[in-house]
Order: sequence, then structure tokens, then C-alpha cells
Amino acid sequence: MRARPFGQLGFSTSELALGTWGLSGEAYGAIEPEERDRVIDRALDLGITMFETADSYGQGAVEKSLGERLAGKPNTYVVTKIGTFRPPSPEQASPDAPRGIYKRFDAAYLRESVERSRERLRREKIDAVLLHNPSPTTMSHGEAAAVMKELKQAGAIGAWGVSAGDNYVARTALAHGAEIVELPYNVFFSRELHDLAGDLTRAQAAVLARSVLSYGILAGDLLPSHMFADDDHRIFRWTRPEFETRLRQLDAVRPLVSGDVLTLRAAAVRFVLANEMVSSAVLGPKSVTQLEQLVREAGTEPPYLSTEALTRLANDLARAGVVT
Repeated sequence: MRARPFGQLGFSTSELALGTWGLSGEAYGAIEPEERDRVIDRALDLGITMFETADSYGQGAVEKSLGERLAGKPNTYVVTKIGTFRPPSPEQASPDAPRGIYKRFDAAYLRESVERSRERLRREKIDAVLLHNPSPTTMSHGEAAAVMKELKQAGAIGAWGVSAGDNYVARTALAHGAEIVELPYNVFFSRELHDLAGDLTRAQAAVLARSVLSYGILAGDLLPSHMFADDDHRIFRWTRPEFETRLRQLDAVRPLVSGDVLTLRAAAVRFVLANEMVSSAVLGPKSVTQLEQLVREAGTEPPYLSTEALTRLANDLARAGVVT
């Protein structure tokens, strides 16, 4: 597993990170806790040293699993996200409890969240904590950034940053001193990272690339007739015409599958790794099999894709109507 410097934080991590949203059972359908643990253990076996999570995943259950599985494992790093509040499921909550997903970035809540995460992760100092998709108003106000700096100064966290939904939030976080930015970055969506390149370089910030497979579309396994389950977030992500259009646009990516690039899935991961601005590509397997496929096909060193292949891809995407 190749390592890359993690911004200017003084350490390197595996260029593939284990993302854990899928392991929560809240994103792509239910998952057994035993399988979640197996995926984490196998990631360690394969040389993955970066683990990305959030305090809201599984009501803290994923953080707890990471705390248990990574205990005593040197040179492993956890990035967790705070600020998203998920009330308990209806069968666990009182009748008048709130429903849905809420955001909280007030100082008291952020401090409490970090303390709870430290306990679950079994870490005196959490390696890095990100504000979990704050609004532009929240980021501009500056209170959340000030709290993160305070927590770093106190030794509760090693570094802070933002998981950003748009460039304004990311750029504002960098202006406040954020050391890490997490952004969506994939074959179909690359403009945010490209637009921020100058800001990220000046700040020497670490970059976590999420949505590497565009929520599974770039894996190449979905058919136009596919029906998402009610507990799969993708049922709300695209209209049926949008979904079918994206699947047709995969034809622009297929020429990348040649030589040692064996699958569309491999091409998608290698596209992300080909950008040296990316500190770690966040993968979200739900099973050991999926994890092993991703690691096996990702390649081990540059060039992950040739310059000629990347140039051809840009032209093919443009002809397919993809505004990257």
C-alpha cells in the first residue's frame, strides 16, 4: 500500500482510506456488525492506515467498532466528522422525538461531540476532526472554526478541517485555518477540487477524496432497471431519468479499461489516485470481497492512468455531456 503525506501534518497515510458510511447500515442497506468488523480487520491486513468515519454513523456504533479494532495498532489514523445529529430510530425514540437529520455546530455541542468520539474511538487525541458539511452561514460565522482551534490547542484533536458540500464552505474553512478538506471527487465530478487547487496548495492542506465511485455508478454493476431499497440513500439521490443518463455516460469511461486496468471500478479509483493533490481516496466497501476487489485493482504506484488516457477521457466525457 503506497503512502502519501497527509498535508503538512507531519505524517503519511495509506493512499486508500476505508470510509465507513456503508458500514453503518444507514446508507446502502443493513449490514451485520460482524461483517463491519471483518471489513475493518481486513483493511488493516491490506495496509490501510487511514479510516474515515462520523459520530453519526450508526449512532456512534461505527466509531466504537473502530476504537475496538484499531486499539493497540500503531500508525493508524482516524478522521471523524461531527455536527450531524441523527435522532434514534422510531422504535428507540419517544413519540415526540424529532425525525430526520439535523445539523448542530454550536460550541457546546461540538465540544461534547469530540468528548464522546474520544471515548468511543479510545483515543486521547483524535487524529483529525472535520465539521460535517456545515452551511456557508455556519462556516462564515466563525464560531465552529474557533472551537476546533480551541480543541486542537487543548490536545483533544490533532488537526481539524471540513467535509465540504461546496467550494465556498471549503474556501472559507481554509481561510479560518482548516488543515484538511474532504470533497467529492470522481470521474463525473472533478470541478470542485480543480477550482480549489490554488487555495489548497497555498494552505498545504490534506485532501480526502470522497464519492470515488459516484455512489456506486462508476463500479459498472448497476442496470437501468435497478430498483434501490427504501433504506438505500440513492433512492432519493437521482430521478430515474438522471440515473439512466449517468449509466449511459459510462460509455465515455469504458475506454480506460485496458491493460492492467481491469474494470470500470479500477478506472474510477485510479482516476482519483492519478491526482497527486489527493492525500487519500476514501473507499466505501460493504464487504470484505468489495474491499479486496478495490485494493487489488487500484494499482500500487504511478502512473495510475496515462496522460493520453486522461486526455482522451476528458474529451469523451465532454462529448457525452458530462460537465465535470
